[in-house]
Amino acid sequence: MTIVSVLLVLFAVPWWTLVMSGTQWPASVVALGTAVFVVTLVALPVTLVLSHGRRHLDWAGVIGDSILGIVWVLFAWSVIGTAARLVLGFVGVEDPVRSRWVATAVVVVTVVLLIWGNREAMRIPRIAHVDVTLPRLGRGLDGIRIVAVTDTHFGPVDRTKWSLGVAAAVNELRPDIVAHVGDIADGPVAQRRGQAAPLATMDAELAKVYVTGNHEYLGDAQGWLDHMDSIGWKTLHNAHIVVERGGDRLVVAGVDDATAKSAEPSGHGADFAAALAGVDPGLPVLMLAHQPKQVFESAAAGVDLQIAGHTHGGQIWPFNFLVRLDQPAVHGLSRHGARTQLYTSRGSGFWGPPFRIFAPSEITVITLRSA
Repeated sequence: MTIVSVLLVLFAVPWWTLVMSGTQWPASVVALGTAVFVVTLVALPVTLVLSHGRRHLDWAGVIGDSILGIVWVLFAWSVIGTAARLVLGFVGVEDPVRSRWVATAVVVVTVVLLIWGNREAMRIPRIAHVDVTLPRLGRGLDGIRIVAVTDTHFGPVDRTKWSLGVAAAVNELRPDIVAHVGDIADGPVAQRRGQAAPLATMDAELAKVYVTGNHEYLGDAQGWLDHMDSIGWKTLHNAHIVVERGGDRLVVAGVDDATAKSAEPSGHGADFAAALAGVDPGLPVLMLAHQPKQVFESAAAGVDLQIAGHTHGGQIWPFNFLVRLDQPAVHGLSRHGARTQLYTSRGSGFWGPPFRIFAPSEITVITLRSA
């Protein structure tokens, strides 16, 4: 009932704004517009089930994900359009002129944003630079650079060329550590191996590390862990490594996604104690954990910096406000407790709708500084 209610609201608001309200369109326009909304309302759940269910039909995913993105943008700007109608009415603009102006403006803005948002989603991510001071970091490690890629979400849209571009961009940065912070793909390794193949070409001076995201647990988590191991990445399945430079050491740890414990396969689940077992308590700790809300466990464990993804920065405005209800951060650097800092990436790819609107993708260069 919740899903049905949400769908009805998502479609009803733009239908009312564009077709009904006070537009007084001819009967043929009303009939055609209503038919379009009804057909897409039925097509959305059908195509999403065919795509994200067991069948993994990519053609259905392209259709369903695109409809979802389009209707979300239409919904958001229809709400804004409703407010504009009230303002126009207050200044004396009468219907049907007032409502037709609003309907036209909503369509134009939506089309422009979707075209721009698709280009933003499909482009090679921008490079985001951030310096993070860790008081416990030794001078020998001052300036060490972690390049973080996350939320690649290889899926129904074949992005092999994009993946090659991301790998090339990472290698041009000459990182000390490369980290993939989860959500590699939507689908099993067998289906997404080609798009993920360029990950094998990424290189780093000290380490390449990977942790699972929530989407791995919708399909083939252990398969992706095994695959990343096979192409030269160190999978931090509630584990850690220690890197050293200039006589100083840094603990690089990782935990499973927050959803792992309640998903398949068994034996998964974020375990901070296991990830940090045997760690020298005097060493600084960099933690990879997919969801920002895992920072509370990071803080309790004495972690110095957690890198997370998951939020996509909201991906399509104004969804970022809904994300903030579930997560302590949507994007950027934040502090949690006396010691622990959190960097939340907007992610490098996109999930579902092939659009990014006011939430640009990123490859993040995190430079650690000693006190």
